Amino acid sequence: MRKNAFALFFLAPLVAEFLLGDFGINALFALLFLAPMYGGGAILIREFARRTGRGWPTMLTLALAYGVIEEGLVTQSLFNPNYAGLHLLEHWFVPVLGISVPWTLTVLAVHTVWSISVPIALVEHLSPATRTTPWLRVPGLVVAGVLCLLGALLNVFGTWTSDHFQAPWPRLAGAAIVGLALIVLAFRWPHREPTAGPVPPAWQVLVLTLVAGALFRLPDATPTWVNVALMVLVFAGMTVAVLRWSGRDGWGAAHRLALAAGATLTYAWHSFFMRPFMGDGPVVTPVSHVVFAVLAIVLLYCAMRATPRSPEPHTITA
Repeated sequence: MRKNAFALFFLAPLVAEFLLGDFGINALFALLFLAPMYGGGAILIREFARRTGRGWPTMLTLALAYGVIEEGLVTQSLFNPNYAGLHLLEHWFVPVLGISVPWTLTVLAVHTVWSISVPIALVEHLSPATRTTPWLRVPGLVVAGVLCLLGALLNVFGTWTSDHFQAPWPRLAGAAIVGLALIVLAFRWPHREPTAGPVPPAWQVLVLTLVAGALFRLPDATPTWVNVALMVLVFAGMTVAVLRWSGRDGWGAAHRLALAAGATLTYAWHSFFMRPFMGDGPVVTPVSHVVFAVLAIVLLYCAMRATPRSPEPHTITA
């Protein structure tokens, strides 16, 4: 089962940065720097959730905590007005918090869904027999934790070297408190038995996820208020719908895969509108987008082949 953890270690940064389009195929060496934090974080989140008998509500909440910690404490992009020269805090800036509403919503959603949850879901679907069981023993968890910490420190050093930005300590303390509160909340979700009720077919869940992904990724050129409204609508709507459906006895592996597939395909098509921060070029950029999109489709096909066709017994946390 260590092979599953190994696969997740590298799949997390591949989805988070390469499938997104931030890195070109000629920048694959960057995995050595990206995998420790992304992969180590994804492994820790998945293992602690499964070891405590918990499932997706816990993992999603821990993924959100990961996003707060990475962007609030490690890279500090939530507070840096000129992070990577992108001027991310220009719109709807909230002075008392030191954050921009659109950027905060965007980056936390990206980490919660794509950086952590999608890679976990894909690897679990590739190995359905071990989906709810731990993959690592204590030494493996220690290694993952050390790698995640080293990756975070490397990112702190790299960001400081690049931007020379340091957020005020009250904002850093606020991010730490929010991250810790989310971690505590993650393990407070109650176990509930499934109830009777209709569940849409998996293909409808896939279509809904693709539409939600398009509404989330498309409004870059729209007015800020439209952008924010769409993001809130998408994630509130999807959260309510999935929580409702996943608590019913007809919900199963095919539905979970549909959610992961919709999110994966959203990144795949959106990458063609991105210019890589590293590995950009007139030929390598479109080639990179095609290669990573094709690999994503192949991975989804393999996950689909491995996914059980019939609903399995579960609780809402599974």
